[in-house]
Parts: sequence; structure tokens; C-alpha cells
Amino acid sequence: MTPLRQRFLHDLQLRNYSPRTLETYLSHVVRFARHFGRSPEQLGAEEVRLYQLYLLQQRHASWSVFNQAVCALRFLYRVTLRAPFPIDMIPYGKKPKTLPAVLSRAEVAQLFALVPQPLERLILQTTYACGLRASEVLGLRVADIDSSRLLLWVRHGKGNKDRAVPLSPALLQALRAHWQRLRPTTWLFPGQTPSGQRSLEALQRVCRCAVAAAGFTKKVSLHTLRHSYATHLLEAGVDVVTIQRLLGHRDLQTTARYLHLTAPRLAQTPGLLESLPAAGPVPPAEPPPPVIDPVVPGVPASPAGSGPVVPDVPVPPF
Repeated sequence: MTPLRQRFLHDLQLRNYSPRTLETYLSHVVRFARHFGRSPEQLGAEEVRLYQLYLLQQRHASWSVFNQAVCALRFLYRVTLRAPFPIDMIPYGKKPKTLPAVLSRAEVAQLFALVPQPLERLILQTTYACGLRASEVLGLRVADIDSSRLLLWVRHGKGNKDRAVPLSPALLQALRAHWQRLRPTTWLFPGQTPSGQRSLEALQRVCRCAVAAAGFTKKVSLHTLRHSYATHLLEAGVDVVTIQRLLGHRDLQTTARYLHLTAPRLAQTPGLLESLPAAGPVPPAEPPPPVIDPVVPGVPASPAGSGPVVPDVPVPPF
């Protein structure tokens, strides 16, 4: 490990960044250095600008990945290298504000039914029933279950924050049966060894296979279960502030976007066509001209007087 890399990691650790953030920031800095074949100490603002253009124009990176790279490079040059140029010269990208996909309750049940392995199905059910992130459900420990109060504790969530979420009796019973079957000691959902965590990539692969089998046309991922959890709570009448605390959101505006996805709210929107006033009397129409069958390439000619044979119109995919 080079001295610069060691110093960079130490600077992140001193500020109590999470292990995943350390890994993400380091990977972006390594890619930046490999792109130019030189140490970041020998690179400056112009190389950072060229690398940003490379991410957008050649790598076609998403705005989330782009901004992750910006955060890593800003930290490197502001804290570790104490660069002489203004850090504001490394701009963030404006991320499009899109609404997430949400599954209905029937679609959630369909998704669960298409997961063949009971353990993997239980992990997805826990993710949905408690509104967890993927890293949070895989980081659950046996000691995080408070059965006497029907609570599930999420330790060291995003932003290194703890929170408690309600634990339904049905889920508690399923988790107890899971414990009696496998007897996990540390991790609630261990990996191949009792002391190891389950792989995030393997869980995402399970979710993708179930989504493909269900044939959903919307873009669905493991995180969609968390979006569906929040939306279904809103539809059940839970207030936004409570949902904010259950999800662990720092900003209420992040939670408020789910208001745009609730079916009852959308159903309350008045139909504008129905509210238009009735039109006046319509003058009598002129007699229509004689119909002449058009000649359409690829369409067989119709018998006389019966009109052209029109191919079947495809049904819209929604």
C-alpha cells in the first residue's frame, strides 16, 4: 500500500466514515489514477475535469456514480492532499429527480411466491416488512430482535444511525422458525459460514430472477421493496413524519416524495374531461363520400363492399 493510499484511508477513518464509504471512495480514486497512469499527487484540476468528461461521455456513468466520484476526489484533494486549487472547481452533477417504481400488494406477494428457497424468501419478506436497505437486512444480528416489544433494531444504518422498526407477529413467528431450523449465533442471515455475512450480490441475483419470472414491465430491484413499504404505509394512513423515522431519512423532503405515489391520493384527483360543460347543438353532418377501399401493402384485398382487411392492432403494454 502506497503512503498516499494509507493517508487517504486514515483521513476517512478519522472522520468515522463507514467501511462501505471507504471502499467506494478508494475505488474511485484508484480508477482516477489508473486512467492517467500517474499518482493523484501529480494530477490537478484540469485532469479532474477531463476525467469527469470521460465518465459522462465514454463510461456513460449514472449521475449517482458520477457524484460518488466527485465526493471521493473532493475529499482527496481538500483533506489528504490539501490542493492549492479551489475544490469548487470539481463540480457535482445535477441528478434528475425521478420517482421510484412501486409494487402493489398483489405484486409483492407474487414476487415472494416466485422465490423458491425459503431462506431467501424470508430475507426479502423481512426487507419489505421492515422497510430495510439491502445492507441493513444483511447486517441484522440475532440480538437485534426485541420480541417482548415487537421491535427490530437496525444498527449502524445509513449515516451510521440506529433506529427501531415495528416487527409484526407474523414476521416474528417466521424468524423464530428460521432460528430453530438453522440456529444462527451472530448474524440473523449468515452466509456460507456461521460467522460470515451473506453476499449482497447473491441476494440481488435472487431478486432479479424473481422479477424476471414475474414479468414486471416496471424497473424493479431489491430497493423497490423499501419504496413499496413506504408507499403502502402512506396508503394505510401512517403520517409522513412517522415514516421518515421508520426509514431513517434525515430530510423530510426525501420521504415526502412517496406522497406522489400513493393510489388514494392519485384517485382523488378530479377528472378534467368529465368536468367540461356540455357542448351546444351539433349541426347535421353532410352525407359521407363514397368509400373506396385503399390498397395497403401487405394487406389482402377484401371482398367487394366489405371494406379493407385491417391487421390486428397490438395491445398496449400497460
